[in-house]
Amino acid sequence: MQTHSKQIAEWMKAQVTAAGARGIVVGLSGGIDSAVVIGLAALATPGHVAGVIMPCHSDPADEAHGMLAAERFDVPAIRIDLAPTYDRLVEDLRGTLDQLPRDRFPIASAAEVDVKAKLPLANVKPRLRMTSLYFVANTLNYLVAGTGNRSEISIGYFTKYGDGGADILPLARLLKSEVRAIARELQVPAEIIDKPPSAGLWLGQTDEGEMGFTYAELERYLVEGPASVSPQLAERIDKLARGSEHKRAMPPMPPK
Repeated sequence: MQTHSKQIAEWMKAQVTAAGARGIVVGLSGGIDSAVVIGLAALATPGHVAGVIMPCHSDPADEAHGMLAAERFDVPAIRIDLAPTYDRLVEDLRGTLDQLPRDRFPIASAAEVDVKAKLPLANVKPRLRMTSLYFVANTLNYLVAGTGNRSEISIGYFTKYGDGGADILPLARLLKSEVRAIARELQVPAEIIDKPPSAGLWLGQTDEGEMGFTYAELERYLVEGPASVSPQLAERIDKLARGSEHKRAMPPMPPK
């Protein structure tokens, strides 16, 4: 085990101890970030880690990869099918919105309609997962370990009170390339390391497709500065960072 992995695992163990908790819960999405986090958790609190697989009209391969990660690190995994709950909630939510006058809704350009129409419902999924993880964590007196990395956190590429809702963020100081390096150190299965990163918000969705740029471009911006990428890309990344500041802070409060 390399020093960086060991340091993060020791930090995780210290956080669990400081909180008076017993272990760590990790949501297993089937992606590289969650596989690395559960591997680190297994090092931090061996015998006191639970993986939670939460399909919700998801790609079956994601569930298979989530189970593969749990098996790799000899961690028990439970499965919670969120699709029925999601379907019922969506039906109720849509019915409620129908009660509002149409002039209350924002007017979006044609280019914005497709993604913006998907996001309100897509964000319900990670928020249901967060609720499920905290049920498991509270029941076992475990901490919820989030899977966000520095690359994604820097531009707000996570759902507020969804996958952004966690007790600890072990990967928050790591760029995506550094997460991949630790994945190789921990011997995460190659099919998980090599798959295109996706938040699983809808079938066919990929992180880079939704962001509009690659992780390599984002990392170059973060490490070398705005001048290292095109002015258009620098402006887009800077806008995402500014617009998502609220996700990385407590809600605004009035002055005393």
